[in-house]
Amino acid sequence: MSNREIRKILIANRGEIACRVIWTCKEMGIKTVAVHSEADREALHVRYADEAICIGPAPSAQSYLNIPSIISAAEITNVDAVHPGYGFLAESATFAKICEDCNIKFIGPRPEVIAMMGDKVEARRTMVAAGVPVLPGSPDAIESPEEAKRLALEIGFPIIVKASAGGGGRGMRIVRSADELESQLELAQSEALAAFKNGAVYIERYIERPRHIEIQVLADEHGNCIHLGERECSIQRRHQKLLEEAPSPVITPEQREKMGAIAVNACREIGYSNAGTFEFLLDEDGSFYFMEMNTRVQVEHPVTEMVTLADIVRNQIRIATGEDLQYSQDDLQIRGHSIECRINAEDPVKFTPSPGKITAFNIPGGPGVRVDTAVYPGYVVPPYYDSMIAKLIVHARTRELAINRMQRALDVMVVEGIKTTIPLHKKIMADKRFQAGDFSTKFMEEFEL
Repeated sequence: MSNREIRKILIANRGEIACRVIWTCKEMGIKTVAVHSEADREALHVRYADEAICIGPAPSAQSYLNIPSIISAAEITNVDAVHPGYGFLAESATFAKICEDCNIKFIGPRPEVIAMMGDKVEARRTMVAAGVPVLPGSPDAIESPEEAKRLALEIGFPIIVKASAGGGGRGMRIVRSADELESQLELAQSEALAAFKNGAVYIERYIERPRHIEIQVLADEHGNCIHLGERECSIQRRHQKLLEEAPSPVITPEQREKMGAIAVNACREIGYSNAGTFEFLLDEDGSFYFMEMNTRVQVEHPVTEMVTLADIVRNQIRIATGEDLQYSQDDLQIRGHSIECRINAEDPVKFTPSPGKITAFNIPGGPGVRVDTAVYPGYVVPPYYDSMIAKLIVHARTRELAINRMQRALDVMVVEGIKTTIPLHKKIMADKRFQAGDFSTKFMEEFEL
């Protein structure tokens, strides 16, 4: 069932995700409009889109986060829909509502659902009502140090203070004793206010050595919902993911079915539609707890595509037209193993940004290798945006073969002129604990660079 036609899409993003959306649009016969800052005039997404419009100066606040400029570009080019990608305005309920008010289809969930899941306190409350397991914590935003101390003593140390409007590890503080609670609470609040213009924080029990497991869901606008299995995202630094894989080396089919069923039920409870991701913390005893929901396509969506053969972006667009889901849960099978390495323009030891001109660029090929990128020889990596320049993804019959394939691909990938995280990924692939699947979110803290 389809009730709206999408013939042209504006992509409110840049880099590899903008290119990724363009590839699927080309396959579907849908025209594309690229928006770009002055710094991105020579970017690949600008070159490959059917139309391109400059929306402002280099800083993202004046371009990719400039809602009036993006809406103007959408109206000038007469698009039917906007795909927000990830980051920037992808989880902005305000942007989604303005698109809706302008009769432009926002390819994502309804604005009120984005707002509900974007407020971490409200999301926790909603998930509890939907029967999703959550960590013991504060039911509302913390009002005072006294309230925080009382709740912390009830929950038991260690606890973690989190920004209600947060993400990406900002506005988070681990607290191990009552003595340091007040100072850490103030730090988290001030950091949250600076990063998100919202200083509200909440607290919950802190798990020392969890794994970060997420469930990919697809839901249409008619109440149909499925999950596409899990992704393992535990290899991260300062809460920023470095690489991901699917399936997780520790999740059993029974756990997958249970986690997936809980995520699907929660989607139905909140009236969710389009692609989304439930992020869970998995304790060492096998218990899992809701952490947050991302109401957009994820950076790491390719590993799920590789093991399920589902084109997540295509599904996003089809759902936005009002069509029913193409698959039932029984149609989805996990085949083989996939790993994604995020290739960042960074010093692989100091993790400092390394913008500049790419003098040589060679991507690997061969069986089971995919590269999502928006750079090319001669491209100048600008200093204004996220440092990721490519995603190297492999797929193989087993996890061991996938690791071997990734090692081979990393060995022949060439990026010259700037520093990248390729040497770091080589070391991770060679690490015995990683190869054994024996790791947690603490992996990088214990890893020798």
